[in-house]
Amino acid sequence: MYGKMHSACLYGIEGVMIGVEIDLANGLPQTNIIGLPDSAIREAVERVRAAVKNCGYRYPQQRVTVNLAPADLRKEGSAFDLAIALGILTTSGQLVMPEAEKLLLIGELALDGSLRPVTGVLPMVEAARRGGFRAVLVPLGNAAEAALISGITVYAIEHLRQLPQPEQESVMNLADTAKRSGVEQQIVSVNTMGVDESSGSVETKSCLPIGLAAAEAVAVTKETVLQNPLPFPVSVSSGLANSERPPVMALTLDHLKYIPAVMYEGSVLTADNGMLEDYSDVLGQNHVKRALTIAAAGMHNIILMGPPGTGKTMLIKRLPSILPPLNDSESLEVTKIFSAAGKLKDAHSGLLRGRPFRSPHHTISAAGLIGGGGIPKPGEVSLAHRGILFLDELPEFSRNVLEVLRQPLEDRVVTISRARAAFTFPAQFLLACSMNPCHCGYLGSGGLQQRCTCSPARIAQYRSKISGPLLDRIDMQVDVPRPKDWGGEGPSLSSAEIRAEVLKAQAIQTERYKALPISWNSELSGAALRRYAGLGREGTLMLHTILESLGLSMRAHDRIIKLARTIADLEGSVDIVSAHLAEAVQYRNLDRQLMTED
Repeated sequence: MYGKMHSACLYGIEGVMIGVEIDLANGLPQTNIIGLPDSAIREAVERVRAAVKNCGYRYPQQRVTVNLAPADLRKEGSAFDLAIALGILTTSGQLVMPEAEKLLLIGELALDGSLRPVTGVLPMVEAARRGGFRAVLVPLGNAAEAALISGITVYAIEHLRQLPQPEQESVMNLADTAKRSGVEQQIVSVNTMGVDESSGSVETKSCLPIGLAAAEAVAVTKETVLQNPLPFPVSVSSGLANSERPPVMALTLDHLKYIPAVMYEGSVLTADNGMLEDYSDVLGQNHVKRALTIAAAGMHNIILMGPPGTGKTMLIKRLPSILPPLNDSESLEVTKIFSAAGKLKDAHSGLLRGRPFRSPHHTISAAGLIGGGGIPKPGEVSLAHRGILFLDELPEFSRNVLEVLRQPLEDRVVTISRARAAFTFPAQFLLACSMNPCHCGYLGSGGLQQRCTCSPARIAQYRSKISGPLLDRIDMQVDVPRPKDWGGEGPSLSSAEIRAEVLKAQAIQTERYKALPISWNSELSGAALRRYAGLGREGTLMLHTILESLGLSMRAHDRIIKLARTIADLEGSVDIVSAHLAEAVQYRNLDRQLMTED
């Protein structure tokens, strides 16, 4: 006896369809799972066995072989439990699922038969939709997440007892009751069971398994159905005596359909649904707000440097409040990453519309930042995809950890190779950092009571944590001095005012790059950079002179041009003029300081 169900697993952050094949053969009672399963999948044997028995079904006393295809792909997790259980029930003849070929089964089983939610349902369901599946059956805890994918029907159950039970009456018993009640038997061809309020009758509808004759369906009184409740219609073969007809249950899922709540389409929530704060809370520091406006408008990397207590962290933590919301494709991409990482907290609110803001502690490891594991999972750089990665007190991070940022900052993806496979995670983020000018923090603060006590050697050692190649990839390096006027420097700009400027610049970039696979000025490179951010003769000479005097690299040359392009967009200018270049160069503060020290 052979049967097949369909489930899925994760490969990186993408879902992969897995065929769950069941074979029952004569021999000593044992169950084997093959197809490169991990420990959690091998232990599914005992979970499924206990769940099937505790829900009133019979576990086959035969040799059971479960194959997870394709066999050369490593599988992990507990999402196959439901598919294995239903596959065994259908193959052993205890359950009939006529449309199993187009139904995806995902879920972990408890020993009592209840279903527990699993991680990564969103990318699995999306892969099922691409593969032509029409429906998916998931635990109730994953229903809201699965319903985020349109174009596929989502069913949800909490327990295997919601499936038809062997001890329930069959349609034949119901037919006998109808005959005794004097109701004429009818043969109908139907799919669901419903009550006709006008006539007081019920139509029982079922789909037949292959090899069975036409279903015997009856019309009975409403009172009879209420006395003999059947949550699922039952398909049986005709021409057999009542005692010869086994109780075969046909599984239809119409009454289990999950109806998702109204999706929240707001754009003021971050990926972790945190409340945003406003830039009007920050007194003064308008030049830093200007720099952050440019960074948000073009998704440029930025570092703030200044004494403690000047508002560096406060300013960066309000950066999400001026970023534009995610579009539909970006929203699905970000939500898939959080789902694969098991960090999608509330799927009832819909797809994540706010850009992620990740702020890991400086004790994080390289694997935690980039991603890793036996079967790699997304790290912080991928969780910050399309959003912000904030590294507070940058020199406190291990240098080895910081150096692994160089490749994702350049390529915008992370590739993690293992012996069996290589996994690629997206990592397109805005890097925002803060740091003190020295170890004690008061170098150049100008305070009479707090003066720097660090020696030149100690200052050099402190700054050496940030290598030249990493600093070269940070477009904007801004000083945040101690404010002189505690009353502020005039009216404090609010997040709404700054965000309006950012949205205008984003609209210009969206229109400009609509024919290209990019969205921001920071993504320009090669021919696209020369085409959309070309400099005139005067601008080219000016930039070359600056590069020679500061000793900047060609990477810094391109980043200054891209930054100037964003400044021009904020001003509504089609061309990049000398003023835009001059302002862009002013944001290379650390390069100028290092040049002066040399």
